[in-house]
Amino acid sequence: MAIYEYYCPTCRSRFEQRRPMSQAAVAVRCERGHAAERTVSAFAAPRGGAGPMEFEAGPGGGCCGGGGGCACSN
Repeated sequence: MAIYEYYCPTCRSRFEQRRPMSQAAVAVRCERGHAAERTVSAFAAPRGGAGPMEFEAGPGGGCCGGGGGCACSN
């Protein structure tokens, strides 16, 4: 299961919905019954220019702070 974010242009509301990945492209309606559009999560959108993504080093170094909590090999 994955959590997808949606936007209803009629209500101007944002909401999340947990769905199987196989249903990611299936149409979704908001709680008022309007057609909603799938959006890109804010954490997945790079910021800044066209250069490579940069990560801020935490106290232990690396993007995950040196705790080994991510897949960056730090």
